[in-house]
Parts: sequence; C-alpha cells; structure tokens
Amino acid sequence: MTRTTPHPWWYDAVVYQVYLRSFADSDGDGVGDLPGITAHLPQLRDLGVDALWITPFYASPQKDHGYDVADYRDVDPLFGQLSDVDTLLTTAHDLDLRVIVDLVPNHTSDQHEWFRAALAATPGSPERARYLFRDGRGPGGDEPPNNWMSIFGGPAWTRVTEADGEPGQWFLHLFDSTQPDLDWRNPEVGDMFEDVLRFWLDRGVDGFRVDVAHGLYKEASLRDQVRPSKAEAKAAESMVERTVRDEPMWEQPEVHEVYRRWRRVLESYDGERMAVAEAWTQTAESMAEFIRPDELHQAFNFGFLGTPWSAEEFAEVIEHSIEAVSAAAAAPTWVLSNHDVERHPTRYGGGESGLARARAATLVMLALPGSAYLYQGEELGLEQVDVPPEARQDPSWFRTGQPGRDGCRVPLPWSGDAPPYGFGGSTQPWIPQPDDWADLTVAAQSADPASTLAFYRSALAARRRFLVGADEATSVEADDGLLVVRRAGVTIVLNASTAPAPLPDGEVLVSSGPLAGGQLPPDTAAWVR
Repeated sequence: MTRTTPHPWWYDAVVYQVYLRSFADSDGDGVGDLPGITAHLPQLRDLGVDALWITPFYASPQKDHGYDVADYRDVDPLFGQLSDVDTLLTTAHDLDLRVIVDLVPNHTSDQHEWFRAALAATPGSPERARYLFRDGRGPGGDEPPNNWMSIFGGPAWTRVTEADGEPGQWFLHLFDSTQPDLDWRNPEVGDMFEDVLRFWLDRGVDGFRVDVAHGLYKEASLRDQVRPSKAEAKAAESMVERTVRDEPMWEQPEVHEVYRRWRRVLESYDGERMAVAEAWTQTAESMAEFIRPDELHQAFNFGFLGTPWSAEEFAEVIEHSIEAVSAAAAAPTWVLSNHDVERHPTRYGGGESGLARARAATLVMLALPGSAYLYQGEELGLEQVDVPPEARQDPSWFRTGQPGRDGCRVPLPWSGDAPPYGFGGSTQPWIPQPDDWADLTVAAQSADPASTLAFYRSALAARRRFLVGADEATSVEADDGLLVVRRAGVTIVLNASTAPAPLPDGEVLVSSGPLAGGQLPPDTAAWVR
C-alpha cells in the first residue's frame, strides 16, 4: 500500500464503521455476517474510504449484540467462522483497505469460562479475583457495595446465589448484568488480553478499536460516587464550560499502563498496526492523554459529535480539539455518528433541513486535519428510525424503558423497492426496515448524481486529491453564523445562519448542496480554492 506522505496510514485515513449485524446478510437469516461484508468490500473501496472498522464478531450470547464476549479467539456461528475472517482480511488488503476490529476489554460475557468458574468458586477465590466481586453493605449484605449506576440503567451491581443456596456476594457490571466487569488489577487479565491482541495480529488485522477504553481500572477503594444535587446539576447545564464530575469508575491513571503495554505489542509487528480508543472522557485534554506517543494512536473526538448546529460552537470545538491533540503529538479524529448515538441528520432537525445540515457538517469534518470516521448508512442520508417497541432489542430498552440505540442500527438498504431492500433473505431483518426507504438504497442513489451517496463519493475524492498529506496548519473563525476554516490553500465555509452568504473567490471544489449566484445558502458548506 503506497503513500505520498511520511505519516502512517491511519494518520489521515477515512474509516468506515461496519455495524456487523446490520451491514449485509449472506445466508438469509436476517442478520449481517462476515461473508456479507466481504461481498461488499468493492463498494467501500469505490466510496473512497481507506479502512473499515468491524463491530465484534466473537463468540457471544448476543445479549448486547456482540459486546458481551464469551470467547475472544473465536467467531460466533451467527457471523461465520475463523476462515471467513481470513478471507475478509485477504480480500480487503487486495483492495487496498485496512481492517480494524473491535476489542472489548472492560468486561466479558457472563458466559465466558472465567465468569462461569467465578460463580462456581467461593468468595476470596482466585477465580473471583478476575472480576469485581464484593460483599454487600447493610444488614446481611443486602445492599450493593456502592452507589454506582449502570450505563444501561439501574444499579451497577448484581447479587449472586452461592453454592449453598444462600444470597452471596455482588459483582460489578457498569453495563448489562450479563457483562461483568473485569478486575484489571489482577495480572491474569492483562496477560490474557495481550494473548488476544497477538492472536488477531497474527491473522493480519491492521488495528483495534478499544471499547470503553476509559474504563478498565476503577478507583481501588470502590467508594461511592459523589453526585451533584438537582440544583447543582441544573446550574451546570447552563454553563458554557462542562463541569468535571466525580467518576471513580472512569479515567483512572493506571489505565495508561495498559495502553503502554499494548503499544509495545503493536510496534513489535510489521505493517503499521494501530489502536483507537473509545474514550468518553470529560475534557479534550484528558482525551489527549490516551494518545501520548507511547500509548494508543488515536482516540475518538466525541466533542465534535456532541456539538449542536452552530458555526461558533463548531469553531470552538475544532480549535480546542486540534490544540489538545497537538500537545500529545498526535492527529485529531472526527466523527458525527456511530452505533451508540442518534444519527446526525436527525440530531440536526430531521427532514430536508436535517439532511442538508448533516451533509454540510460532513463536508467540514472531511476537510479537517487528521482522520475521519464514518458510520454505515450516513452516506445514504439515513435518519434515526422510530423502531416499534415490540421490535426493540437494545438491552438498555429492557432496563430503562427508553428507546435506546436500535434506531441507528437498522439494517442497510442495498436495492429494491421494499424490505429487506437487498440486505439478504426475503423477510424483514433482525430490526425491521421502514417501508419508505426505496429511494435511499445504494442502487437507487448510485443512479442519481444529486444523491447523498454521490455527494460522499465526490467529497471523499476531493479530500484525497486536495487535502490528504497537505499542510496541517489550520485557521478557524466564526462570525454571525458563518464558519470559515482555511487549510492548504482551501477555504471551507459553512453557513449555519438563516440568510445566504457570499462565497469566497475561487474555484468551488465540492459543495454539500446547490449553489447559485456566488452565494452560499443556509445549511450548506463548500470548499473553495
């Protein structure tokens, strides 16, 4: 794979996230699989991306759709077998595509052999020491060991029944109760994950996306979390600067030694292997700690994803993000959607306006220095789907009664005028698709030069031609609803106001929507050279 810049491949790559269950189904069972990805790799190459990140395909009871891993060294039969991974890697590399796989080190499935052994063992045993088992508080130990809450709702502790039939210890699960947290203070855990890294590196993967990278270590005392009062929380919401919360379960300093160890493993392999952190940190500065020169290579920049539709706020987060990663001698990353958040056309208001804003924000993102991560379906302009309650499958739905993440995980429409739109099989897939997606399929948009898919192809081609490997010096300003970014002789303008604005003089390289009369309409962006 040839490059024209001295940077490693991932430094300014465009990475396409494949949500495995919802990408393409090769065997007609309604669930996406590894051969389905392999069959569509030429479309990803033609889209213009450099790499794909695949969500977990490991052996799993699928309580959290693969993020509950029972065996880190095997493929779940739902998705294929180990030979399908090998075929996918070979095919991708032949097409000049890199492959990043998901790694889930914060917790295992409750069906993992370690956790089954822990349940069968006694309190204080070596088997239980791999997880965070603790005695309860209060009379008879009937209360959880601390006040921590699960990300999926409810207490973060579940009590087990011991071998004698009596209520026993509690175990920590910051997510679902079927996802017990590992105790990373136990050296067995670190040794196991080094073996897992080497297993997949030996098979040829190019990198890892590290799930819950800011987790792993918890404050050793497992003390209660100090939570603000309702009045304090409301006051904090009105502040421009985000207040730093007390979070003894996240961002502990010991976690950085894990990633120093992993960096040494990655650097022992040929071919520029990398890792990117999913680290929901509280500040850009703490995010940058994960990408110091001896730790991970990248971290997702969720500040950009969470920015509302505002030129001024876009400018602030862009400047702050670039400044933070510069201190770590790393490149920024940019992302607008993924499998855990509402799709950005819907976040920006939905309908024609939401899509126009989404395309404009994407055009800005693709012009910024560093790498960009795209989420499958955004190149089709897909919005969040209101999945009917009887079809929802997100574990957070069952714990909280809130809709959860299913709406951004609906399987892709490839072709045809009715579900399953060429996804695979002959009936609705694992999450039902809407009946009005016929105009949004890959096939339909490939035939339309004004489609969102055509826009993404044009924008990615322009990025590769004019900005990849270019000077990273970037200026950012915003005034009266107009965002202006300048880089490598290209001026990027986004109009977040309600009135047209004059375009800069020069050649328009690409725009997110129609332009006329030298004006940039509202909810539109353009690159001008």
